[in-house]
Amino acid sequence: MTIDMSQFFQVFFDEAEELLAEMEKLLLGVDVDSPDPEDLNAIFRTAHSIKGGASTFGLADMTEVTHILESLLDKIRKGEMALTAEHVDAFLAAKDILKMQLDGHRLGSAVDLDAVGDVRMLLQSFVQEEIKAKPTIVADLSAHVKTQHENEKFHHCFSVNFSAVGDEDLKLLTTELSLLGAVKSEKRGSDSALIVLETNGSEDDILAVCSFILDVDKITIEREEIAQVIDDSSGKSEEELGYGFFQPLDAMFPPDEHQDAQHEAKKAAEKNAQEALANAGKAAAKKEAEKHAGTQESSTIRVGIEKVDQIINLIGELVITQAMLAQRTQDLDPVSNERLLSSVAHLTRNTRDLQEAVMSIRMMPMDYVFSRFPRMVRDLATKLGKKVEFVTYGASTELDKGLIERIVDPLTHLVRNSIDHGIEMPATRLESGKTESGRLSLSAVHQGGNIVIEVCDDGGGLHREKILEKARQNGLAVSDSMSDSDVWQLIFAPGFSTAEVVTDVSGRGVGMDVVKRNITQMGGVVDIRSAKGFGTTITISLPLTLAILDGMSIKVGEEIYILPLGFVVESLQPKAEDIKEINGKGRVIKIREEYLPLIPLYQSFNIEPLHTDPSLGITVIVEVDGKKAALFVDDLVGQQQVVVKNIESNYRKIPGISGATILGDGGVSLILDVAALLRSVR
Repeated sequence: MTIDMSQFFQVFFDEAEELLAEMEKLLLGVDVDSPDPEDLNAIFRTAHSIKGGASTFGLADMTEVTHILESLLDKIRKGEMALTAEHVDAFLAAKDILKMQLDGHRLGSAVDLDAVGDVRMLLQSFVQEEIKAKPTIVADLSAHVKTQHENEKFHHCFSVNFSAVGDEDLKLLTTELSLLGAVKSEKRGSDSALIVLETNGSEDDILAVCSFILDVDKITIEREEIAQVIDDSSGKSEEELGYGFFQPLDAMFPPDEHQDAQHEAKKAAEKNAQEALANAGKAAAKKEAEKHAGTQESSTIRVGIEKVDQIINLIGELVITQAMLAQRTQDLDPVSNERLLSSVAHLTRNTRDLQEAVMSIRMMPMDYVFSRFPRMVRDLATKLGKKVEFVTYGASTELDKGLIERIVDPLTHLVRNSIDHGIEMPATRLESGKTESGRLSLSAVHQGGNIVIEVCDDGGGLHREKILEKARQNGLAVSDSMSDSDVWQLIFAPGFSTAEVVTDVSGRGVGMDVVKRNITQMGGVVDIRSAKGFGTTITISLPLTLAILDGMSIKVGEEIYILPLGFVVESLQPKAEDIKEINGKGRVIKIREEYLPLIPLYQSFNIEPLHTDPSLGITVIVEVDGKKAALFVDDLVGQQQVVVKNIESNYRKIPGISGATILGDGGVSLILDVAALLRSVR
């Protein structure tokens, strides 16, 4: 029966990508001067697993690279070769090549064959340098192995053919193969060579050794017959061989030694029994560990994201249906319809639990994003001649998968800016009394219904005067009396850049405006805090999910709007004396010795209200990034879960509106963009 392997390709692609990410993480964290053996073993296992999978699916290009990489890592983890920084750089380059090859097979993208060849040659050069650097050691080792092999009995014989091999390479090949067994003969042709090797190793062992010196496609291995090993026991009787079991103790020992022999035999038996018990315990523990590992492995399952999205959409429709049922039954007599109302309440609880459980499937840890940056920080800092210590906090904090994928590019730009513009050169930092290495941190934490992500550096900070000067050159309306927070927001203007030299890292004024636009489209806000000489912190606040949220239904005129509950602090009916008018600036409301801007929603959306006097309506206090405001509405309708529908893709962008939802009565209600409303009154 033929098995269709194509159905398993996607599983291999996903696992290989995870293994490559793990390899990069381990390589970046390894201590070159004193590497942890467990780290080296873990790096080796990633290469070995990728090689095994690539070989299974017939991906020869990946197999060749991982084979050389695996063999080199094996030498390092066994202590046969010292790990160096050059090794780490080469392994990271090999990881990049494997990722490119993986994308080529999965996405059909182009693969740079020259880059692949360069990396393979780089990896092979390390072994040749090791051999050439220690010729006497190799010679001594070969002599030692040859002496050791003289009395050894081999069970396999191979003819190893090499094409396009030079004299120097052939000498190295002979030396390497002699470590595996006995080289019986060597024949040299004009452009080829043949070595006959007797060994107890396998074809893979031979290939692993030879691939360091020659390309795999230039090596052909054929198995040969080997003479049967002569059994020295032939011709002896069973009694001589011990098949009569054992000689009596009296025959083995003199009479006076018989008692001592019995004592020694008893002690040996007791010792063997103790060892057997210990081994049994170890075997049981190993079996239990394997059982536990098997349980862990079977506790996860790979599911396509499209299936999860389909379930979430169905749950969204279920939430809407449940809201409709709740609204239809709210006017029923609770006595005569007790069982029906109880069932509806039970359905409401189950629907909410189901919704939370399904939404948790889409939640992914921020480590999915954070793990991309250590390599980028390392390479960029090296390129710019800077020293950067990169740390992360809250990598386990979870965010909706859709948002995680969209936040990668904005964060990448912010991290690159911090390294390029923020952190100073080592000499400049020392002159300023700082440490030679700059510190760049990336953190994520939950705050209410949002996730707050911060990119923080201890560099030179933003230059207020330079930003204002550049803004004037770009024709922006600015003044010296602007607050720092307003000045910092200028860097998000299109085409804005303070870089004096345009490089491939930055300086073209493209990026920061895109960063802010992308974050705003996700329903988030971005804020900047900076102090000259002390560094800059950029804060991004995003909703945890864009699919389903808890909302407060508010009424303005005859319209019903949804206010996301995560922004609501409190609601109240204000007194007339607490409302003050500011000439030309609108009104404010006094809440516990604090004056907040008052936002009449009927003015924002041009609606005929029921009340124009705030003291007759309801005021809802909302907060975004520590900034508060009061929304003036006619009435509060209630609190409910709503399914967010994208209105921009189906209609167009509406100022102050982030989406829409379907109410229990089948009507459509708009969801307020609280952050945009607060920005409109600043």
